[in-house]
Amino acid sequence: MEKKTSGNSLARKMAISLVCGLAVGLIMLFVRESMTSGSGAGTWNMINNLLFADITAAGSESAIGLFYIIGQLFIRALQLVIVPMVFTSITLAVGQISDTRTLGRISAKTIGWFLICSFFALVLACVAGTVAYNMGFFTTSVEGLTEATGSTGSNPLNVVLNVVPSNIGTAFSSNTAVLSIVFLAIALGLCMNVLGPEKTKTIRALVTELNDVVVVFLNYVVTKFAPIAVFMLLVRTFATYGINYLKPALAYVVLTVALLLIFLVVAYPIVVMIGAKMNPITFIKKITDVAVFGFSTSSSAATLPLNLKTCTEGFGVDNTIASFVLPLGMTINMNGTAIMQVIATVFIAGCAGYPISFPQLVVIALLALVASAGTPAAPGAGAIILFTILSGVGYVNDSALLAYSLILAINRPIEMLVTALNVVGDAVTSICVAKSEGLLDEEKYNA
Repeated sequence: MEKKTSGNSLARKMAISLVCGLAVGLIMLFVRESMTSGSGAGTWNMINNLLFADITAAGSESAIGLFYIIGQLFIRALQLVIVPMVFTSITLAVGQISDTRTLGRISAKTIGWFLICSFFALVLACVAGTVAYNMGFFTTSVEGLTEATGSTGSNPLNVVLNVVPSNIGTAFSSNTAVLSIVFLAIALGLCMNVLGPEKTKTIRALVTELNDVVVVFLNYVVTKFAPIAVFMLLVRTFATYGINYLKPALAYVVLTVALLLIFLVVAYPIVVMIGAKMNPITFIKKITDVAVFGFSTSSSAATLPLNLKTCTEGFGVDNTIASFVLPLGMTINMNGTAIMQVIATVFIAGCAGYPISFPQLVVIALLALVASAGTPAAPGAGAIILFTILSGVGYVNDSALLAYSLILAINRPIEMLVTALNVVGDAVTSICVAKSEGLLDEEKYNA
């Protein structure tokens, strides 16, 4: 109950922050357009220096940039935990797959259903993102910045080469080497599985405790600072970037929300109908509470107890299946996160002037699959892990980083819907696996 209250309180604060940020931002947008097109350019320049100016840019040595400073402190606090968050989350996720030694067939089916759902989610996102990109919905120019003219001038397969680091210290010292962190985490998790829990209990405890610290830090930053920071980021976005930049942002929001809703209310019921041969309407009715709770808390971890109860008592999934599938899914089954990250990456590519080719799209999809599997079950983590994909494909010029900051500012409502999709996906897999093993109580499901 405490987690639910806390989650609802944060959701209310974020909703207020978004509404206020949108309202004040629109006012500042109107003021900016009016002043810069008339005789008030000097007054606007003074307001901009006081509130919105990038104090690190040339010519802003005397600017205060209050909104910029607070927004950047929030973003940097989130980026601070990228490396430890990715490393500990994926290490623990791979460590849990060691259960395949004891559960064998059940765990293989679980991972198989995770991959099947992720495949269709990524295909949907890639197709929709490519159509939107080619139609110019994500194309824009940002005043004072130069768009990229290429894709960083290297073969996309260099991403594969750079996955394995030649120096462990270098990999941990830069956020742009996150893919190397992913490799190291997977390698460590697999090695721990081979050695067994007795020989690796110290390092398992260390990684678990570090992951707990990271999640607590992330929760604290999001809970205490996100509402005011998001308000300031939104207002500054409107005031700084103007109409030309916000048009593609609207396209990103509309497209992502549409895809998430389609997968939630259409794709998942179809999977239940085909994969488990159960009534999809019954599934929709009983899973609603889980989806709403996941949406309100924006945390898969907070939703896990309710999801376990719904799957075992509502759908009749045997407890041995639910207790394995749902916690594992909470860590590595992130279909909603993958959809959001693909669309966000394509959006950033469009904003920053990077071309999107089919090989690059495949790389983006694979990185989204790996990165989403390493996303902790905590609010706001999905947009932070997005930096993994951006660094992996080389979308790191000034325009790309500005677009990434915009994603951080506007992504909260999208991440709430992403969480709902993620937790429902875990329930879908548990139903399919239980049915295939003869461990689904169909009377309970249909009751």
